[in-house]
Amino acid sequence: MELLKNKIALVTGAGSGIGYSVATLFARNGARVVAADINEEGGAAVVDEIKRAGGDAIFIRSDAGKAEDAAALVEKTLRQYQRLDISCNNAGIGGESAPVGEYSLSEWQKVIDVNLSGVFYGMRYQIPAMLATGGGAIVNMASILGQVGFTNSCAYVAAKHGVVGLTKTAALEYSARGIRINAVGPAFIETPLITRHMTEEAIEQLVGMHPMGRLGKPEEVAELVLWLSAPVSSFVTGAYYAIDGAYLAR
Repeated sequence: MELLKNKIALVTGAGSGIGYSVATLFARNGARVVAADINEEGGAAVVDEIKRAGGDAIFIRSDAGKAEDAAALVEKTLRQYQRLDISCNNAGIGGESAPVGEYSLSEWQKVIDVNLSGVFYGMRYQIPAMLATGGGAIVNMASILGQVGFTNSCAYVAAKHGVVGLTKTAALEYSARGIRINAVGPAFIETPLITRHMTEEAIEQLVGMHPMGRLGKPEEVAELVLWLSAPVSSFVTGAYYAIDGAYLAR
């Protein structure tokens, strides 16, 4: 069953990790995909995979932390496909590890620009495009750290809390106009963002924080994003869905 047949779906941060899995799953479910990332190699790879499987996709280089890139991304999407039905605002960065009193100002601004402002910039231009054709669905990538604190990650935690509030506010504003807007909150997922610079011991410590006894997989997060993007979740909006192996249940 193709849940997104003939839909136009935009995915930011599509060049790796969760975004890569979302983009390919959208395509397998019938969507034509716009893959956006600053990672041109990864973006080309996801488009190639989708096309080899018989799907339709394009790559657009875009920096989620720049408003002008967000505007151009939607403009190019409309030029190519004439509409926008689905957006997954997934692009994000981790930032440095330091306590609040030592956190660098430049790193704070960088994380807020991409992880919070980037979601706002995305919706700022995606929403008018969706309204023009009768509505759509937006899924914003938050985190378990959009609900709780985490030491030495002040910028990331602040940004992800902001994404949850921004999502709820936008849902209140646009649900009656045909746009459903939800947030997803993954725990620690096996992606380059999480594991690239970690020792085996550090990864095991992370695993121990999840009562399920493992980290999540990008494909598992993608399945939740797909459900929230599809008509099967037609009465779901303004919600935050954790996907966390019971991390938040402790």
